[in-house]
Amino acid sequence: MDTNAVRTYGIGELLALARERAVPVVRGIPDAALDAPTPCAEYDVRALVGHLFQVVVQFQRLAAKEASAFGEAADMVAESPDWRERLVRETDRLVAAWSAPGAEEGTTGAMDMPARLVGSMALLDLTVHVWDLARATGQDFPAADEAVVAELAGAVEELGPMARRTGVFGEPVPEGEGASAFERLLARTGRAPSWE
Repeated sequence: MDTNAVRTYGIGELLALARERAVPVVRGIPDAALDAPTPCAEYDVRALVGHLFQVVVQFQRLAAKEASAFGEAADMVAESPDWRERLVRETDRLVAAWSAPGAEEGTTGAMDMPARLVGSMALLDLTVHVWDLARATGQDFPAADEAVVAELAGAVEELGPMARRTGVFGEPVPEGEGASAFERLLARTGRAPSWE
């Protein structure tokens, strides 16, 4: 047995790692910061919470090879007094959906993309948008797990050109000398790791 072999994590496992960083940030968003800008320029905190909720719910459907319905995101904060806990519960369901047998197999979504790559898109949002929310609300966000960053680096490489054309990613920004792997990942999605 090769003891140097790199372990391949399932998307469900990686989402569980991302969830551990996401939950404290979501629970720590103060009401007073809901109108604050975020590193994701088209969203303030309130709108980004709605977008992230939509992603977390719709990507559960994609894990089950069901049709998703991405439209305008609802105002979660206005709709639900317990929006923080609702988002946490849906994140638990997202982890379970992508941990189910067969979730990563075949293709899914309107574009029939490889299911694992689609799962990586959910992982990207649960990592990068939570970093956005942490930055926007003055919270700490420890660097994402090494395994998560490794998965996302490959996904961003593959999705980058299309994501930039469609405005999902901004143009890459300078990473800064001595940037960590996570900071390099953020920079490749168009975010300045030093954003305040």
